[in-house]
Amino acid sequence: MKKIIIAGGSGFLGQVLKKHLTDKHYIVKTLTRIPKNENDVFWNAKDLGNWTEELNKSYALINLTGKSVDCRYTEANKREIYNSRINTTHLLGLAVNLCEIPPKVWINSSTATIYEDSYDKLQTEYDGNIGDDFSMNIAKSWEESFYKIDNPNTRKIAIRTSIVMGKNGGALKPLKAITKLGLGGKQGTGKQKVSWIHELDFARAVKFLLDNEELEGNFNLSVENPIDNETLMKSLRKNLNIPFGLSQPIWLIQLGAKMIGTEPELVLKSRNVIPKRLIDNGFKFKFTKIDDAITDLFE
Repeated sequence: MKKIIIAGGSGFLGQVLKKHLTDKHYIVKTLTRIPKNENDVFWNAKDLGNWTEELNKSYALINLTGKSVDCRYTEANKREIYNSRINTTHLLGLAVNLCEIPPKVWINSSTATIYEDSYDKLQTEYDGNIGDDFSMNIAKSWEESFYKIDNPNTRKIAIRTSIVMGKNGGALKPLKAITKLGLGGKQGTGKQKVSWIHELDFARAVKFLLDNEELEGNFNLSVENPIDNETLMKSLRKNLNIPFGLSQPIWLIQLGAKMIGTEPELVLKSRNVIPKRLIDNGFKFKFTKIDDAITDLFE
C-alpha cells in the first residue's frame, strides 16, 4: 500500500482528501500541531523533527498548510498568511531532500486567486493573466518558493484550487446560513464569475494527479464552466426552498466584511478559471452543474 503524507491535513480539505484516499486503499498520515487520531503525526510547521522520517519511502507529500484568507488583511494577518505558506513550503522542501528515498510526487497548494479579476477572459494555466495585489502576490510567492527548491527525484505539482463546495466546510456553509436568513440575493452586481469545484471532484482530481506519473507543473482545480454569483445564489434558494433573498450592494458587503472580520474580495472578485490541463489530460468531473452539486451536498 502506498503511503501519503498530508501536511495541514486536519482542516476541511485535508479531511476530505484523507477520507477519499483512505477509501482508495492508500495509507494516509497527517502532519498536525495537535495529533488526535491514529496516523496523526506531530509537527509545529516551523522546525525539522521526527516527522521528517515519515516522508522517507513515502509515495507522496501533499501540502495544504496555510492560514485562512477569511480574515481582515491587517499587517499582522498578512505576515501570518505569508509565513504559513512560504516558510512551511521551504521547510518541507528541506525535509524531502533529507530523505534517503524521497516522495515520488509532491503536490503543493496554490490558489485560483492567482489570476486577475476577469468577466470575459478565460483564465487557463497556459495564458491566464497573473495579477498584482496582496492575494495574487501571495500566490505567486507561494508557487515561486515551491518550484525554486531543487528536489531532483520528486515530481512537483501546484494545485490552483478554486472555491470548494463541501458538506462540512468551504464556501457553502456560510452561503447557506445567509440564505436561510433571507439574504440569499445576488452579492454586488451578481455578474462576477464564480469558479467552483465539488469536494469529491477536488479529491478525485488530486488522486488523478497522483496516479498520472507524467503530469507536473500547475493545474487549475475548478469546473469547466464558471457560473455567476446571481446563478449561485438562485441555486441555493431553490435547494433550500426559500423563494426570496435580499440582494447586497457593494457598499453593504464592504461594511459587512469589516464588521465580521473578512475581506469583500472573497465574494466580489470575478474568478473566471478554466481547468484546461485537467481536461486536456482526460480528467472527467462528476459534478459540472451547480444545482446538481448543491443538491448532492444538501442530502
